[in-house]
Formats: sequence, structure tokens, C-alpha cells
Amino acid sequence: MNSLTVYRLGRVEYEDGLQLMKLFAEARRQELCGDVLLLLEHPPVLTLGRAAKRFNIVASDDRLASEGVEVFETDRGGDVTYHGPGQPVGHPILLLPPHRHDVRRYVRDVEQCIIRTLAEYGLSSGTIPKWPGVWLGEEDSPDARKIGAIGVHLARWLTTHGFALNVNTHLPHFNLIVPCGIREAGVTSLQRELGHSVPMAEVEERVARHFGDVFELPLVQPPPLSRTVCVAALRGQGADTRVLLLRRRPERGGFWQIVTGGIEPGESPRDAASRELFEETGLRAEAVDLGYQHAFAVGSVVPPRLVQENGFAVRCPEGFQVQLGEEHDAFEWVDVPTALARLPFRGLREAVSRGLRAL
Repeated sequence: MNSLTVYRLGRVEYEDGLQLMKLFAEARRQELCGDVLLLLEHPPVLTLGRAAKRFNIVASDDRLASEGVEVFETDRGGDVTYHGPGQPVGHPILLLPPHRHDVRRYVRDVEQCIIRTLAEYGLSSGTIPKWPGVWLGEEDSPDARKIGAIGVHLARWLTTHGFALNVNTHLPHFNLIVPCGIREAGVTSLQRELGHSVPMAEVEERVARHFGDVFELPLVQPPPLSRTVCVAALRGQGADTRVLLLRRRPERGGFWQIVTGGIEPGESPRDAASRELFEETGLRAEAVDLGYQHAFAVGSVVPPRLVQENGFAVRCPEGFQVQLGEEHDAFEWVDVPTALARLPFRGLREAVSRGLRAL
């Protein structure tokens, strides 16, 4: 019997989310796993579907940069939409059985999961035939407002992409675009409709339960994620700031990174960061917690190995002499643009950027 494994991942950088979706889709295609529902949040980002018109991004590049909003093109259906904190994004990765080989039915079923979730908060929602997504208010009514976006992709009845539900979303960011190309109606959120914020974990639990009911799949809890830390080691100030990069040995990938490592059983993330810092560089110092936690897939194996990482930073004293551990064969102190260009993973680049602001 097939099942639905629900992964509740918290923050996931957008490109990491695309990679997660790709790896799980390949695993499902090879029948190395059952159906999967990924529930996560992205940092502020605009995504363009296959039918998107670039002029529906109404903000300038400078304004997007000042707001910290990135832009990505995707292979989902639909026009332009916004993702950001406070908005659970769901990627159902389902190999639809023969009796569900109907694209319109699949879209209706995804919408129904959102509609049932909103009903638990006392909100009556539905669809508007001429516009995609889940709506509050009636068609052609001046108070029609979108609360859930739908954008799916199907290939040989394997589904990817999915939906986004505005819960505690920063709604002013929707002013950067014409959401889904619809100028005649606005957007809303659970928080706006109810007058208070709503626990994200509670919403995700209800969405998952309704997915299981609608798609007739028993829910399965995933194995716990591996836990790691990364530490951005910095020295100097202003334009003279330098970032410590460590090169992994060839048998460990040969790429440049900042300090990284696993959290040992019973160890706190902060203690792990200080331990890894000493083991990999020889520096004894207490790392500063950046308040940055995100999830991603390690490597390209299927099914993917999932990791949740906490970011830290430390200011190194002038004259500190790096003592490499066994994982690395070289180190360099480089300027910030060089560090950001060399680091291969978004989470490491984000830790450096946050470290620069925090220290």
C-alpha cells in the first residue's frame, strides 16, 4: 500500500528547494520511496511560471535588491507569484495512480486540501473558474481576494511544485508584482482575515492531514534530519574584511567552504560550532548564533539525505594562525566578493552575509 511521507522542513533556500524536489521526484520515479509532501518556507522570492509575463514584476531591480527579493524562473504552470516567510509552500511529489490520471482533477484536489484547511479556521473559501488558486469572496465581487496560489507540473503523472498558502505572509511584498497576472483582485492571508498570527506548525499539520484524506494515503513520519552547523570566520573591518575559506581534500569533494560539521548526540548547536571551529582551524572562541537555520539535501543521492543546519559567525583576532584539521588541505583569507563567488552552496553564502551584518 502506498503512503505519504510528510517532511516539515522550515526555511529552505529556493534553489535548495528545487534540488530537493528534483531528487525526491527521481526517487519516486524509480520507486525508491513512496509519495512525498514537502512543506517548507522560502526567503523572499518571486517565481515565474511557464506562462509568466516579465512585465508583471512591477518593481525595479533596485527595489527588489533593497527588499532582499530574488527572482527565479521555473517549469511550473502559471504566471508570477511571491514566496516568503510566514507562507507554507507545499510540493506534493506523487506518482498518481491510473484512476487519478486527470490534470484538472489533480488541481481540484490540491485546491480542496487548502479549502478544507481554511474551513478549520472558520473561513469559507473556494475557486474562481477564470482565475487559478483558492479565493475568499465571490467571483466579480470587489472583495474577492486570493489566499492560496496553485502552480503544478506533471510529467508522466509524476507531480512536482504545488501550492502556497498565505498564513502570516508579509503582504506588502505582493505589491512588487501583479500576482498571477490578475489586476482585478487582491491578496490576503490567514493573519489578516483572523486579526492575529497563526502558528505555522498547526497549519502544516492540518494541511498534511487533509492531503492524506483527499488523496487517500496514510501519513508517515519521516526519519529525523541530520543536524549540522556552519561557521563564518571573519577578520578585519569594512572594505578590509576577509573571510576564511577552507578547501576540502579531493576525496571529500575538493571544494571551498567555511567551517562546517555535524552536531554530536547531546551537543547544542553552539557547542558544536565552537568545537568544529577549533578542530578545523585551531581557534578557541565562542561563535555568535546568527539565528539562521535552514534545510537542504546533501549531494545528489536518491532518496536524498536531508540536513538541517544552524549558522554561526566568529571574529578572528589579527595574527591568528590557522591550523588545518584533517578534512582540508588548504586555506585562504579572501575578500567578501571572492568568498561569495567561490562558495558553492547558498546556505554557506547566506551565513557569510549574515555574519557580516552581525559582527
